[in-house]
Amino acid sequence: MYISKFLVSVSLVVAIATTIQAKGVNPVLASINTDEKIFVVEREDKSLAVIEQGMTKGHIEGMHDMNHGVVKFYDNDGYVISRDGYIIKFDPINEKVLKEYKTSDSAIGFTVEKNYIAVANYAKKSVDILDRDLNPIKSFETGSKNVGIKKYKDYLIFSQMNNDKITVLKDKNEGKGLPDFEIFKEFENVGVMPFDAMIKNNNFITGFFKSDFFGVVNLDTMEYSKIDILLDDRKPVLKVPHFGFWSISEGNVFIPAVGNNKVLVYTSDFKFVKNIEVEGLPVFTALSPDQKYMAVTFSGDKFPIMQIIDTKTLEVIKRFEFDGKVLHVRWSEDRPNLYVSVNDTNKVAVINTKEWYLAREMFNITKPSGIFLYKEAK
Repeated sequence: MYISKFLVSVSLVVAIATTIQAKGVNPVLASINTDEKIFVVEREDKSLAVIEQGMTKGHIEGMHDMNHGVVKFYDNDGYVISRDGYIIKFDPINEKVLKEYKTSDSAIGFTVEKNYIAVANYAKKSVDILDRDLNPIKSFETGSKNVGIKKYKDYLIFSQMNNDKITVLKDKNEGKGLPDFEIFKEFENVGVMPFDAMIKNNNFITGFFKSDFFGVVNLDTMEYSKIDILLDDRKPVLKVPHFGFWSISEGNVFIPAVGNNKVLVYTSDFKFVKNIEVEGLPVFTALSPDQKYMAVTFSGDKFPIMQIIDTKTLEVIKRFEFDGKVLHVRWSEDRPNLYVSVNDTNKVAVINTKEWYLAREMFNITKPSGIFLYKEAK
């Protein structure tokens, strides 16, 4: 369905809320009442928009190049990695920057753990280990762009894009206090130009720009194997999006097939189930917290479209069209909401996921992309 423009001003919300509250009922405020605090990357403004109780309340500025900005939280600490290699620590409660540290001239991948932060750099060609206050601990020079950094038990695993290599680091301190990583094992000639990775159970799965398979490291046995991903006509998928765009349910793996109007469905051990026909070239899939539904977004002329798939029937059940490019979506963890960043028209749309309609729109967000949810640690 085409979503017509639906504007709700703050004054109108307050007026309605006040009137209804006088009668003892306040469904408007009840519909936006949530413990979730939302931070949205403002792609061209070097900032994060802050959304609370359904409205944009402010902006955290000074975040450097946010063209690929990513936000992560650990307890009550927030961290941002900028495209130009800065790690920024910020206070998500008081909404202020605390410290920053530049690891390289180009970086897009990092992981935040209890006792450390690990950054996979491009331009510096290293993997840097910092403490949670952004003080450097150790740097591993690789001579390659580094991607897909993940943690498993006492291991850090990442791929070397230019060296066709997967490296496993191990913490000699076994997670006690500050880490002391050393190279534990390296896998050579794993595939041509690894570019992204994900962890599923004990498997580190990496994709390649120039190989028609995925590589899998079993992190319990430290064995490497290859997985062919095929369309139903047995043709290999030669290009797939970043694994962050995949969705993994308890039973299935959903893979957007770049260059084909399909979402590929496989079992958890990559046995073919079905190809779901979708409207455009899918880029991003996002699974609902209960795993019943999945949102799919597209590229090209279908950028403004989002479709919803029922993960039980594996059929498209809803279609939404927005007045601008959809760059990211995020399901609420505690309300029937799906947040959609509409980049061209500077807003985040909110879809009611019980009855599937546009519930409201949140404005004063400049060129939004990534949406990240924060809940205060108790």
